[in-house]
Amino acid sequence: MPSITRPSTTATADKRAVRQAARNAAAEDAARAKRRKRMWVASGIIAGILAAVLIVVTAVFDNGNGNQNGAGTGSGPGSDSGFAPTVGGDLHTIAAIDGALYVGGHQAGAVSRDGGASWQDLPTLTDTDAMGWAVTPDAILVGGHPGLFSSTDGGMSFAKAPVNFSDVHAIGGAAEVVYAASPQTGLLISEDGGETWEIRNDQVGQSFMGTILVDADDPNRIIAPDMAGGLATSADGGATWSPLGGPSGAMAAAWNPTDIDELVAVGMNGGALSRDGGSTWQNLSLPPGTSAVTYSEDGSTMYAGVLQGVQAYVFASSDAGATWEPTS
Repeated sequence: MPSITRPSTTATADKRAVRQAARNAAAEDAARAKRRKRMWVASGIIAGILAAVLIVVTAVFDNGNGNQNGAGTGSGPGSDSGFAPTVGGDLHTIAAIDGALYVGGHQAGAVSRDGGASWQDLPTLTDTDAMGWAVTPDAILVGGHPGLFSSTDGGMSFAKAPVNFSDVHAIGGAAEVVYAASPQTGLLISEDGGETWEIRNDQVGQSFMGTILVDADDPNRIIAPDMAGGLATSADGGATWSPLGGPSGAMAAAWNPTDIDELVAVGMNGGALSRDGGSTWQNLSLPPGTSAVTYSEDGSTMYAGVLQGVQAYVFASSDAGATWEPTS
């Protein structure tokens, strides 16, 4: 009988070790595959969450107008303009009227009824170049290049007023007394809320700009921003004028409704503040690019309007201009 040669114990052990190593390697490969699968699933979940967040953020900033910075395009009556209304290449005015904030520029106007947090376009102010505001017992008046515009529905809509002058660069009023200034006509006055007008002084007013300040207790006392200088003032209803100081190339001015001796103005080289009716002035730090200023109706807040591109950004200060915060 032929002899049978049996493998040695050592050889058998070596084979078992090789098989065990192979099983271990296969198990490790399977474990790695499971880990990769879990990572892929987790990555997909994270990617889905990020995509959803991006969609939400985009929707918020688009605000339905296809504009990534939240500003509207004035596409229809009362359309929501989001955080920064479009006003065009110039921002001329900001005004606080009947609990609302208005901004006006070369291309358009807008209103905010929540302190500047959100804005609505005013299509009836498109291309009016709104340069100044006046309030009468019956209407809100706005002056611009095409002429005079009036609202009798609380500022929801405006219509061109039937007057025989145009290019109203400055306007302001108290009760029934309204003043308007035009480069062509000079200074005009209405004593019936803007229904009829007469020329008060054809030698001044050609370089006035913005909102004219009219003392409610004495409508003959008026202050106007003068692009040819600083502020100008009259004590006799615009018949004669004298300089009041303030920033040169004045574009806008406002006084605190609760203390009209407190004046703020902005010109070509920055802002200034007076606490004594314009007798003395101090430099005022305004947000960079400010071209329009006003006070809230209760005098507690100062507002500054800044143009960035074609959009108006509004800032508020509750400490007389020491610090500023965006309204939205």
